[in-house]
Amino acid sequence: MNLEEIQELIKFVAKSGATEVDLEIDNIKISIKSPAKKRRGEKTEEVTIIQQSVPSAPLVAAPVQTQTPAAVQTEDAPKAAQEESSNNITIKSSMIGTFYRSSSPEKPSFVNVGDTIKEGDTICIIEAMKLFNEIESEISGTILKVLVDDSTPIEFDQPLFLVDPS
Repeated sequence: MNLEEIQELIKFVAKSGATEVDLEIDNIKISIKSPAKKRRGEKTEEVTIIQQSVPSAPLVAAPVQTQTPAAVQTEDAPKAAQEESSNNITIKSSMIGTFYRSSSPEKPSFVNVGDTIKEGDTICIIEAMKLFNEIESEISGTILKVLVDDSTPIEFDQPLFLVDPS
């Protein structure tokens, strides 16, 4: 189909009063859409979209590389052994709510990994029913890991921090 034939088709659709025509000839798709009805005296433009179809090749699944569980365990074993040491203590949530590491987004976190805390220090805030509850540490030690992301919902007795009490 050449340009003159397409122009003739557009004129024919415009005269017929059709609002939309979709036509597919060989590998060419033609879509002619008329705008909303025109009011007396207004000029309107017609929109014509021409696409050439490309035959699609069959999709082939790519091979997936996986790691065996044994390989994963051996790589993380030294780090996990340090964090899960028998003398480490897990600070758990005393209520259901939303966990916050600081009193406001602009302020720094109450505690970070590597910080030394002592009994009575505020370590986080848990929002429950529009009340902000400061959570104080019941132990002294060093923060090894923060187990919850900031501003996330938490459950009762959910682990929040891993602390080395030495």
